Amino acid sequence: MMTKRYFPLALVALLTTTLASCSAIEGIFKAGMWAGVIMVVVVLALIIWVIRKIFGGGSRN
Repeated sequence: MMTKRYFPLALVALLTTTLASCSAIEGIFKAGMWAGVIMVVVVLALIIWVIRKIFGGGSRN
């Protein structure tokens, strides 16, 4: 008899914590994706800069 009374409350608590953790993980992955995109752009810019310096693209006389 007691389990019938507490079951809906436990179910709501379980769903609330589960859904909140899903949105937190979603936020972490979004931030991780943008951090990854920024890192790739920075690394590519650095590689292009180094290649230009090696092949004399830095000084024009």
